[in-house]
Amino acid sequence: MSIETAAALLGVIAIGTYFQTVTGFGLGMIVIGVTSGFGLAPIALVAAIISLVTLMNSAVALPGKLHHIDWPAARYVLAGVLPSTVAGVLLLEYMSATASTLLQLLLGLTIIYSGIVFMLRPAPLTQRSSNGSFFLSGFLSGLFGGLFGMAGPPVIFHFYRQPFDLATVRNMLLLTFAFTAGTRTIFAGTQGTFTPEVWVLIGFTVPLVALATLAGRRYPPPFSQLTMRRIAFGVLIVIGGGLVFNTLFR
Repeated sequence: MSIETAAALLGVIAIGTYFQTVTGFGLGMIVIGVTSGFGLAPIALVAAIISLVTLMNSAVALPGKLHHIDWPAARYVLAGVLPSTVAGVLLLEYMSATASTLLQLLLGLTIIYSGIVFMLRPAPLTQRSSNGSFFLSGFLSGLFGGLFGMAGPPVIFHFYRQPFDLATVRNMLLLTFAFTAGTRTIFAGTQGTFTPEVWVLIGFTVPLVALATLAGRRYPPPFSQLTMRRIAFGVLIVIGGGLVFNTLFR
């Protein structure tokens, strides 16, 4: 990887880290979307880096914020995340190129549809959803995280639709992604994914991620909760559109 490509990748990671710190999501989707769109690095390499970066982001962003988490909901989500993340990594090894392409296209279309619906109606539900729905959103997120390193959409949609304040949504998402990334990192590490190139990039990324996370904690955007929900869903629409475009025209 050239110096210019590495610098561009680090810049995208910094932007994704800041966005994830203030919204609770976005790091994996932004980095995967940009790197795949511009061909900056192989997806397998980027997914491995994202997993480690997500753990660092959560380690800096979560301390002192755990009281915001709805722990009963979080337990059901994490119970779904852990087994499906491993299943996603294993499935990725056996899927054909055609099946993988179709799944990415379906994921992109689903993200676009859900983002449009929720952006037009950003107000949360009046009642908290059932525990089973939290388990299902966690299971689907783990599956997508294992397959593409992009665990976000199912839990993002589900959490942002709940009658939670944004601090609760943000920190529950950070916790969920930390567990997903930790599971994927441990399992992928046993498969020899973390090459010397990955560790070199991580070495440059550590201070960058720490600074971007602190910036997100201390200098969040001065927007209302309703505006932040619309921004979150708008970003999802863009990311879903990028997935569909890359799948159809690559």
